[in-house]
Amino acid sequence: MRNSITSQVLLPTLMASVVAGIFTGPVMASSHRESPFLTEQPKVDATDLYLFRSYEAGRQDYVTVMANYIPFQDPFGGPNFYQFDENGLYEIHFDTNGDAREDITFQFHFKNTPKGAALPVGGKLVKIPLINAGPINTVNPPTLNVRETYTIDVVKGDRRTGPRTPVTMGGGAREFDKPVDNIGDKTFGGADGYEKYAGQHIYDVAIPNCGNGRVFVGQRKDPFYIAVGKTFDLINLNPLGAEAGGNENNLERKNVSTIAMEIPISCLTNGNGGDPVIGAYTTASKRQGRLIDPTPGPGLNTASKEGGAWTQVSRLGMPLVNEVVIGMDDKNRFNASRPSGDAQFIDYVTHPTLPALIQTLFPSAPAPTNFPRTDLVTVFLKGIEGVNQPKNVVPSEMLRLNTSIAPTAREAQNPLGVAAGDNAGFPNGRRPADDVVDLSLRVAMGALCVLTGQNDALKVGCKPSDAPAGSAALTDGVRKTAADFKAAFPYFTAPISGNAAAQ
Repeated sequence: MRNSITSQVLLPTLMASVVAGIFTGPVMASSHRESPFLTEQPKVDATDLYLFRSYEAGRQDYVTVMANYIPFQDPFGGPNFYQFDENGLYEIHFDTNGDAREDITFQFHFKNTPKGAALPVGGKLVKIPLINAGPINTVNPPTLNVRETYTIDVVKGDRRTGPRTPVTMGGGAREFDKPVDNIGDKTFGGADGYEKYAGQHIYDVAIPNCGNGRVFVGQRKDPFYIAVGKTFDLINLNPLGAEAGGNENNLERKNVSTIAMEIPISCLTNGNGGDPVIGAYTTASKRQGRLIDPTPGPGLNTASKEGGAWTQVSRLGMPLVNEVVIGMDDKNRFNASRPSGDAQFIDYVTHPTLPALIQTLFPSAPAPTNFPRTDLVTVFLKGIEGVNQPKNVVPSEMLRLNTSIAPTAREAQNPLGVAAGDNAGFPNGRRPADDVVDLSLRVAMGALCVLTGQNDALKVGCKPSDAPAGSAALTDGVRKTAADFKAAFPYFTAPISGNAAAQ
């Protein structure tokens, strides 16, 4: 379903064609291994966040949010595969009134319970070294040697001091099973066996004082697409080449771990003065202290004990902000920060280094000359007025969505989102197929300054002459469409099978 809002909330079509790209500021990809600390803690490394009105048939009154963690997963991950951190706290935060502070937070705690599967060997019962002892086709079967579960709490107000209540499934149960990763076709009974198994882990849930929703946590094929190798090899590609098929998507053979929720729109917009715009970001935290046990006993995670207050170590709203915007010395600090403190990082937005780097590599593409970059500040920290800017916005970095804009049907979606007239796409939230890489490259070079016109119709404080390369159609040569993803929750496709990884 399309909803043309041009006459209501968008600027003229010419001006709208830029907002999909500019909102992210100078970023190029998803957030993988973006800070020194997280290279040592991949289990709490957030890779991507997606936020959009559900476009599954009959679910248009819901918002889908999906947070991906644990980057660069090889499908052949045995014998332990990829598990969320039992000693970590994973959170998805919503700012419902634009004040840069969380109003609703969903907290996820994980637990891995060993079953001690054993086989009789020479008269002794000996524990097996594998995560499964046979085929798997149901939730928590006896052949699964480690049961992975999680709980969800919803917190109103401050994430640490606000009232906390559990999210439950039918009958009031609050412990959810997470499917084991896609070990291989033999384990799950054929090529389509894993999705039949994983589908049993999509739960209908009751969200206190919010209504009913859905949740899924489990491994998925990495949905992000980018020419990672060539991009980070000093943009070793033709930035004006073909927008699709020009380069290899280096994440095509990788998996990630997804936390997905479908939440009623009313849950996120009630009580905020009628403002339909919401903001979201995800964080992961660890305990302050860790003690390594030199003589661990049986079971999982018994080699260390962790305690103390929660310390945030990962933060993600828009893609790859930390990776290519924040300076090396401040990356860990950014991951430990909250949106309300983003003023400390303002120089990275007003004086971005990416355009200067592009100019160095491609002298025929001069960087914008308007400093401070008020065009980036407007959309990167506030959202676009009339599109996805909260009524009383406090400048801060997060993914923002105007929930009053109807979702676009899967077959009608355009990867360039608002820039192509698809108002339900990026930067109005972010859907699986939205091409944030191409759009972000273009806006970093000043696309907004060009399209705002000589009279600055967008009121961003620059003009066309400030951005000599602002009209360049930059690309990394990789693109997907909504047809590459599922039509229903949780939208991302099945993870690559361990035994099929080399095909």
